[in-house]
Amino acid sequence: MSPRQLFVTTALPYANGKFHIGHIMEYIQADIWVRVMRMQGHEVHFVCADDAHGAPIMIAAEKAGITPQQFVADIAAGRKPYLDGFHIGFDNWHSTDGPENHELAKAVYLDLKKAGLIETRTIEQFYDPDKGMFLPDRFIKGECPKCGAKDQYGDNCESCGAVYSPTELKNPYSALSGATPVLRTSEHFFFKLSDKRCLDFLAQWTNSGAVQPEVLNKIAEWIEPGEDGKPKMGDWDISRDAPYFGIEIPDAPGKYFYVWLDAPIGYLASLKNYFGKIGKDYEAFMADPKVEQYHFIGKDIITFHTLFWPAMLYFSGRKVPNAVFVHGFLTVSGEKMSKSRGTGLDPLKYLSLGMNPEWLRYYIAAKLNGRNEDVDFNPDDFQARVNSDLIGKYVNIASRASGFITKRFGGKLGDVSADGDALLSHLRDGIAPIAELLAERDYAKALRDVMALTDRVNEYVDANKPWELAKKDGMEGRLHDVCNTCIEAFRVLTVLLKPILPSLATQVEAFLNVAPMTFANAQQLLGAGHAIGEYKHLMQRVDPKMLDALFEPPAEQLGADSNSSSASKQLVSDPNCSVPGGEEIAPTITIDDFAKIDLRIAKIVACERVEGSTKLLRLTLDVGEGKTRNVFSGIASAYKSEDLVGQFTVMVANLAPRKMKFGVSEGMVLAASHGDEKANPGIYLLHPAAGVTPGLRVR
Repeated sequence: MSPRQLFVTTALPYANGKFHIGHIMEYIQADIWVRVMRMQGHEVHFVCADDAHGAPIMIAAEKAGITPQQFVADIAAGRKPYLDGFHIGFDNWHSTDGPENHELAKAVYLDLKKAGLIETRTIEQFYDPDKGMFLPDRFIKGECPKCGAKDQYGDNCESCGAVYSPTELKNPYSALSGATPVLRTSEHFFFKLSDKRCLDFLAQWTNSGAVQPEVLNKIAEWIEPGEDGKPKMGDWDISRDAPYFGIEIPDAPGKYFYVWLDAPIGYLASLKNYFGKIGKDYEAFMADPKVEQYHFIGKDIITFHTLFWPAMLYFSGRKVPNAVFVHGFLTVSGEKMSKSRGTGLDPLKYLSLGMNPEWLRYYIAAKLNGRNEDVDFNPDDFQARVNSDLIGKYVNIASRASGFITKRFGGKLGDVSADGDALLSHLRDGIAPIAELLAERDYAKALRDVMALTDRVNEYVDANKPWELAKKDGMEGRLHDVCNTCIEAFRVLTVLLKPILPSLATQVEAFLNVAPMTFANAQQLLGAGHAIGEYKHLMQRVDPKMLDALFEPPAEQLGADSNSSSASKQLVSDPNCSVPGGEEIAPTITIDDFAKIDLRIAKIVACERVEGSTKLLRLTLDVGEGKTRNVFSGIASAYKSEDLVGQFTVMVANLAPRKMKFGVSEGMVLAASHGDEKANPGIYLLHPAAGVTPGLRVR
């Protein structure tokens, strides 16, 4: 098969903040695929850019007292540590405010206009009289027209989930100035997505295999006719009024392209910018029918990438994507990520703790299957999987055999006997199907198959026990043979893991004294007489202390707790101070603050000490939900577990579940203690009056 020509991108991050772990997951997924394609001998151009335009960036820059261009440049300056840190190898990183994007966005617009798919309409919009600008939906707030919740955005309610237009809000106000917005008319430009030509094209393209089946089901809701015979998808408003940070519409002074029109064009602009650097003809490349175009995106931006983007390309006379690969979100222990709840995963913090980036690459890959599904990061599973698969199974093969090769056989390999050759043949037979799984983005299945091969190699090692052969006279030949087989097998396994573990693979190539490994050259043995280098430890185990540190509350929260604690200790140390319970009364709150805490009566249906802890009891609580909850409480010094069974207590029922060393704690029981526990020991679990039942709320 002749080499393919591939143009690959990930979604452009909005240039108003640092990368989060969701970005890194997407980049890792795409980077692995790009490396697979290159190992198969294909030509790949992998680019991305900052999404630099829009009202939010303009407003943020104004608050910071700098130009939007400087604001975006400052954000861009912080990208490199993330990308380098996780071995993400983009060929080019650009900005949608670059000259290439200005040029291409205007050209696409004019081509769509020539095709009769642009029209103007007069619309009513909210206008901020104090700021002198029309307000984007997210900068209008008010009361939800459905449920009455206050301080809701102009497009949807975060309380009841209702979707509406800004003009439906009750008591609207500008999130920028607080002023009451007024309705004004303005001429806007629309891309006629409801045109039958667009609908027919999108129906054909989305059913061509360009999207995953589960994504297609979602898209169908937008383009298929509803009960009224019209599609849910209407025409797309592609313009915004000045002041606006963006690209001015060429034939409409004071009008700017809506950021979502020029953002995906940034893919093309970044490629054009890159080709300008390396001297490659952009126009010729994009005109070549053999070129394939692929985008990796998250499920939150499906409509833009599978409806607006391909239609823009097709009707402006440009190449449409061969496929858009959609992935789900990343959760932590089954929860949506939240720094304040200790379920946030900060990529730079991960790196700063000395955690190996390839641990995360491997773990994420082991969860990805090519479908639009969420991926969960579970700290215990992460530690177990990395330590077992990468250290216990894979790296262990090289460490068990290399020392004997170096010390006993001058660092040179020998011939492989029949049983070793049978094992290696089995491994080599697995290369093509595993490479195909990787190419299909079913990384999870590919890695399961790689680990199954690794198990076979370890079974061979355990059966032959080279450490025992080394002690027996006359077994030098067999020892050499077994170690040869292990090193040859380790090389094949490394080839299969190379797209996921590129840095480690580079270390292995140096250790084995081989050229860069590909799927093709993995079929040949290194052979007798090949000299390998001295083995150096390739990867450390995950230290659970690192995971504990990774999910510690933010520094500012810890600082606040520390300051509060210091104040209390200062008061306790003063013998003349009459601070109740040894602690200063906390700052005043409102009744609304208290109402956020849901206190419930809970019955203790079971209780046991936690093995490995001197402080914790594991309580099984009935809160009247028809199921029980698991809660850990540090009251073991004050209570015997059997004495608590059957008693009632009070618990915080709406506290976010917390992943602990011993399991998940699904709430918190209330107990009293003195601020100076050493001088005034004693813990007192709260008990309600007789007659209560599980689930009653404490008000």
